[in-house]
Amino acid sequence: MDTVSPSAVSHIPDPPSGTAPPYWSQPLDDLFAGLGSSASGLSDARAAARLRSTGPNSIEDRTEGTAFALLLRQFANPLVLILLFGAGISLFLREWIDAAIIVAIVAGSALLSFYQEYRASAAVVELRRRLKLTARVVRGGVEAAIPVDRIVPGDIVLLAAGNLVPGDGRIVEANDCLVSEAALTGESFPVEKKPGRADSEAPVAARTNAVFMGTSVRSGTARILIVETGIRTAYGRIAARLRAREPETDFARGVRLFGAMLLRVMIVIVLAVLTVNQLLDRPVAQSLLFAVALAVGLSPELLPAIVSVTLSAGARDLSRGGVIVRRLEAIENLGSLDILCTDKTGTLTEGKVSLERALDPDGQPSEAVRLSAWRNASLQTGLGNPLDAALLADAETSGRALPAATKLGEIPYDFARRRLTVILADGEEPGRCRLITKGAFAEVLAICGAIARDGSAVPLDEGSRQRLEALFREKGEAGFRVLAVAEKSMARQAAYGPGDEQEMTFTGLLLFSDPPKADVQRTIAELRALGIGVKIISGDNRYVTAHLASAVGLSAARVLTGAAIRKMGQLALTRAVSEADLLVEIDPQQKERIVRALQRNGHSVGFLGDGINDAPALKAADVGISVDQAVDVARETADVVLLRPDLEILRQGVMDGRRTFANTIKYIGITISGNFGNMVSMALATPLLPFLPLLPKQILLNNFLSSLPSAAISTDNVDADRLASPQRWDVRAIRRYMMLFGLTSSLFDLLTFAVLLLLYRAKESEFQTAWFVVSLMTELAVVLVLRTRRRPWKSRPSCLLFWSTFAMLLATLFAPYLGEASALFGLIPLPLPLMGLGLIIVLLYVAATEAAKRVYYRGAGGAAMPGDGSEPHP
Repeated sequence: MDTVSPSAVSHIPDPPSGTAPPYWSQPLDDLFAGLGSSASGLSDARAAARLRSTGPNSIEDRTEGTAFALLLRQFANPLVLILLFGAGISLFLREWIDAAIIVAIVAGSALLSFYQEYRASAAVVELRRRLKLTARVVRGGVEAAIPVDRIVPGDIVLLAAGNLVPGDGRIVEANDCLVSEAALTGESFPVEKKPGRADSEAPVAARTNAVFMGTSVRSGTARILIVETGIRTAYGRIAARLRAREPETDFARGVRLFGAMLLRVMIVIVLAVLTVNQLLDRPVAQSLLFAVALAVGLSPELLPAIVSVTLSAGARDLSRGGVIVRRLEAIENLGSLDILCTDKTGTLTEGKVSLERALDPDGQPSEAVRLSAWRNASLQTGLGNPLDAALLADAETSGRALPAATKLGEIPYDFARRRLTVILADGEEPGRCRLITKGAFAEVLAICGAIARDGSAVPLDEGSRQRLEALFREKGEAGFRVLAVAEKSMARQAAYGPGDEQEMTFTGLLLFSDPPKADVQRTIAELRALGIGVKIISGDNRYVTAHLASAVGLSAARVLTGAAIRKMGQLALTRAVSEADLLVEIDPQQKERIVRALQRNGHSVGFLGDGINDAPALKAADVGISVDQAVDVARETADVVLLRPDLEILRQGVMDGRRTFANTIKYIGITISGNFGNMVSMALATPLLPFLPLLPKQILLNNFLSSLPSAAISTDNVDADRLASPQRWDVRAIRRYMMLFGLTSSLFDLLTFAVLLLLYRAKESEFQTAWFVVSLMTELAVVLVLRTRRRPWKSRPSCLLFWSTFAMLLATLFAPYLGEASALFGLIPLPLPLMGLGLIIVLLYVAATEAAKRVYYRGAGGAAMPGDGSEPHP
């Protein structure tokens, strides 16, 4: 789901005015009646009929993905418009053949690009379908999970912590339900939601009985009646008025800078050639067509298709390995990743949490503490978590039946208190109740005024506190995750809140184990060898985190705590986070701050998270990574979703990202240097020749034919040394690459001119045909040279790239001898001696390019290609 920037809107717009009062001010019974619903929800038949009338519950523009819209988009390319402008000039001058050739080339390029992008889009849609969001809905009194886009007004939806709200609606029931509305309002503090009515003129902050699409449940549970869906929601109306734009990615910024550089070069060359042709009194129309052809010839017009093909191929490869890409640009960002921030549970550990022991405050086994923990875990209705699952599994394994208990209330877990309390009826004293609290050691100890000892509560003095902290540290250093348990008896009351968690009795500790994965140490070592540092960001205590870090090969010497971070300014934090490998006892709000501090140090940061409060950090990271089992808000925010929480498949994802990035940069570097060389050659030749060096239609044909094998670069093999380090865009490196290899090409073009004019005395058609053949063959042959930093015969290209290039080379040799088809483009048959001279020049050019490649890579300090990470980032 997109995020609407709070700064983009001043308020949530109200629904369109009408006769009925707004839904937050109506009696709930009237809303049910108006929507034809009830407490048991809609019937299946009525829900299906309503879905047909209201449409899917989505704010996406459905027309964007249609094949026809995609085809039209190919003709909106500025390069295509330039070509069509040229075709219009040809038609105006009644140059029918020239106009037909240009239109055919436009159609061929557009259809090729459309085919590649359509396949890519279809692949992405299929991958995203695997991650379709669902919600718990009551229909006909039966609860079921259905896709969010099938929810309709009148549906009853059940919400729990971590869920995204799937539409605008009214609260029917709520239990300590706190909702984060930051996606709409920018307010970071959650808002408590409860049943009731609000004034029709109430501002958004006062609509505590209503929830909105795009917000997320922070804690507690709720039952809501959906009133508005899709574009009729507050979120949808904002999105329709102001489409949210994602922050510019590293890759997108590189493409933008590259395009700006290309535009400057294109303008200079085209204006210079047009001016010279006019000074030589050449026909205006022919000169204009020639300039247009030059502009097109300089541009890598298949770049959008190449990017789409490489990204979609990368997405398919990643999906086979268990990585689903939600945003294609994230594949490129995976290639530049150099810091990975991750929690430990399920990623570094097996994720199979089990209860090992329940201890009393003296460190002795305690069945009473275990029983209290079972009750707490079995009765809480908020956010499910592995620790509660482990407690319930332990209760089931024990075979003991829990005594019946009446639950009176619950104080849900939140990330500030870091504890959860259930309130039970006291079976012996009707007017009293019993509070059972479990949570993080420090937070539970802070609310205790007594300690259980020998069946009674004694005051918690400083000595007892120190002994408890020593026991906690001992168990943490032994690798156990430790929770504390406390209890309290009090008089019953109408409602319970965090203020009741005071003067409790500390009853004991729960020790959980979650061993490290068998191969995680090897995976971390491999990530380090790839230039990726791993940092653990955990809410757990420093002792258990340090124990795990040592077990998996990370340094436990450099630890930074959440308490220390709270005292740091921006500059101090920026320095500290780069030096620390373990960031422990972290508040969820600090995760985003840590990610941004690492980015200020120039790192490309990946963040792996699956919790409610991981969403801001996932959004801020260069690559947000979550898992299929994550809460809704985390999974929907992430760029990449792992089908299982495993660093090994993430490592494979990084490799695929680097491979995709490498092939994209190959296409750009090879194509732009070849095109630049040809354009410089024509710019130099134009004032020296009594005729145009190539006809406009020959330039266009040359550019089109040389581009066809380039589409296969997306399938090319990538050398191992190219994948060994993070890769970043570097427009300056691409510019140097273009200048060196482009000017090398121009030198051999000038040699070709000299041979044709001085040695062979070629006439206009003969000159143009010979140079067409030589320039096209050099562009094709150089692909196999420049695709690798190694000797061409030591690096195997993909079969598709090799054979498509070879086939086009053969086609180029025979192009002048195809009779009327050749004449259509102004080509004539060449004498065999002249063709032989052309082949010799091509071979010399290939050898010179290989030599220039040696010089370039020595001067670049061993960089494999532009964008390999050893070049400075712009």
